[in-house]
Amino acid sequence: MNPDSLLLLQPADKDLGGGFKVRRLLPAAKRRSVGPFVFFDHFGPATEQPGNAHDVRPHPHIGLATVTYLFDGAMMHRDSIGSAQEILPGAINWMTAGRGIVHSERKPERLLDASYVNHGLQLWAALPQAFEETEPSFEHTAASDIPEVVEQGVPVRVLIGTAFRLTSPVKTFAPTLYLDITLPAGARFELPALAQEMAIYVVEGDATLDGAPVPAHTMAALPDNTGATLQAQAPVRLVVIGGDALDGPRFMSWNFVSSRRERIFEAGADWKAQRMGHVPGETEFIPLPEHPFANPPPDLKTA
Repeated sequence: MNPDSLLLLQPADKDLGGGFKVRRLLPAAKRRSVGPFVFFDHFGPATEQPGNAHDVRPHPHIGLATVTYLFDGAMMHRDSIGSAQEILPGAINWMTAGRGIVHSERKPERLLDASYVNHGLQLWAALPQAFEETEPSFEHTAASDIPEVVEQGVPVRVLIGTAFRLTSPVKTFAPTLYLDITLPAGARFELPALAQEMAIYVVEGDATLDGAPVPAHTMAALPDNTGATLQAQAPVRLVVIGGDALDGPRFMSWNFVSSRRERIFEAGADWKAQRMGHVPGETEFIPLPEHPFANPPPDLKTA
């Protein structure tokens, strides 16, 4: 592959306070999606202290699946269909929003007085148009159930999809790929074209991709249906994401994704009226932002 054909994406950083940094790679101006993935956040590593929690209050989603993966730490997931699951490192947590779900992510009660590091990724996969309004659901796949292999001397975890003769048990609605790869110092790794669209994100360390440098916290989107040669002078941790291209454009605003623009505003109205469900035991929620929901299209305004 010609290194000039690589598209390198840099993160938009946001500091949530207390040293808790979130780096957003997707959506980007130069690339809106990779396979089904329309959103990619890398948070931490950040040390949580007693009395200091970066909790996410209840908020809604439609038309997507959230995919949460931790390298370190823990968080407690609760949602409006009654799921309550502590998310731990190495597990894959897939929440299908479909026609609508509400969830919160908080510090587990057992860790309220503890100091620990939180570090992980949260991605959103847009659902195929035929499943955008499916029933909401939540699936937790424990770390011990994620298949692993040493390929070319390199440890690979197949979080989602099929790679290197292994298939993840995580169920998806469209061909999807998500790998966690740890390159030892001096490693050379041939990544085949495992999906129609693929991108590589360097979590820790500095890698080269077909000879082009890809530093930490950079995403490299590959040309369609191509693989790449990865090399590392020092240890590197990276993830590979991808899958089939989306079956059409998506509108995305706040926490909502849909192939129909008017559906975004319908969901905003439903959340404002608190018609999307409630998380058991929660009394707080994140209010609907003014922009862009303050001025919906004329055909959505009430008489």
